[in-house]
Amino acid sequence: MSKKPEKRTVLEKRDGIQNVLESYRRFDYDYIPFGNNWTSPKAEYNYRQHPLSRCVTFLLQTLMRIFAPILLWVAYGARVTGKKNLKSIKKQGALCVCNHISYLDTLFVRHAVGYFRSYHTMAPYNNKNGLAGWFIRRAAMLPFSESFDAMKNLNKEMKRLLEKGKIINFYAERAMWTNYQKPRPVKEGAFAYALKFNVPVIPLFCTFKKDKKGRIRKLKINILPPVFPDETLIRRERITAMAKQVQNKWKECYEAAYGTPLEYLPDIRKNKR
Repeated sequence: MSKKPEKRTVLEKRDGIQNVLESYRRFDYDYIPFGNNWTSPKAEYNYRQHPLSRCVTFLLQTLMRIFAPILLWVAYGARVTGKKNLKSIKKQGALCVCNHISYLDTLFVRHAVGYFRSYHTMAPYNNKNGLAGWFIRRAAMLPFSESFDAMKNLNKEMKRLLEKGKIINFYAERAMWTNYQKPRPVKEGAFAYALKFNVPVIPLFCTFKKDKKGRIRKLKINILPPVFPDETLIRRERITAMAKQVQNKWKECYEAAYGTPLEYLPDIRKNKR
């Protein structure tokens, strides 16, 4: 009589999915279901909050500033390195890009660059309906949209925030891969925005150890030196060069933290590009 196959744990399933995607170089594939309880912002979406909403946002930022450091220390043993790299931009507005590894990594970014200074872009499907969405939209979150008019409004709001010296976070890898340690290739969209608004990009890279259940422990949120556009290059080349610089800084941080060269699983695609 044959034995029943053992059930795979959540950790084994997650690592198995990530390994397959890595082998096929599908680093931007969002394997976590996002459901249908969301609404893409329409043309009338109010990115510029009215006074009452701004008060709620301030209250939420204050609560995060008080309680999030405790949560991050207890849950992850979190600490920030490289704060001196923020001094070079002073009060100037900037974009930042961080590896997307956790449902709470917006807190990681806020903890690193400032709870009152950071704002966060998010995919349309994170613009949830109901109470959860109400809080998300008032927690300094800026959803992208499938609407051209809504995106025009988003661009205006980002410009306003950057002129006030705020830092806007992008997840340039596009998809979240929970507890994944390696840096994934970045998309160039964030760097096109940096060039559009003439602001530097601050790379953040989270490194950590894993316990036996694959959970994050001893988290380090590394603030790396900012990247500025090379004025000697044409626009297209500037964007690509900034993305490459960030990718290299992430790679260097990964190799220094883990003491091993960055290597991915063998590429098993039939048509490699």
